[in-house]
Amino acid sequence: MQLEENPSRRLPSASFWTPGEGLAWVAALVFTLSSFMGWYTGSVEGLDVSILAWHSGALGKLVLFVGLAVLAVLMLRAAGFELPPTVPVGMVIAVLGALGTVFVLIRILDIPEDFTGFGRSIGIWISLVAAILLVVAGLLKASEEL
Repeated sequence: MQLEENPSRRLPSASFWTPGEGLAWVAALVFTLSSFMGWYTGSVEGLDVSILAWHSGALGKLVLFVGLAVLAVLMLRAAGFELPPTVPVGMVIAVLGALGTVFVLIRILDIPEDFTGFGRSIGIWISLVAAILLVVAGLLKASEEL
């Protein structure tokens, strides 16, 4: 007795080799790690200091959680779990990327009061690029799903 596989019951596997999926993985990982990068630098009592995103207030912490949310969506997809067809994975990634972009832009435009004499560091620009790449990856992924 040979069991036949029903293709309609099989879960679609995630592909890491499509441009949208690959870019989403890289951008989500960089965006998540960017919350532990220096966003502001300055001098305090003759010492050069760097302020991590994590220490810049609630928005710096939200960057971590948005990045983790994108990674969770990608990991669930890689494990074979799919969102309902009415909620495309690409659009979820794009929306989370847009949310992350807004958080970073707020921190670029509005330096926290505790760090008013500080300048922006390379970490905040890496966060911004990663967030924008998340939006692009989500849109690419959405176009691949069509």
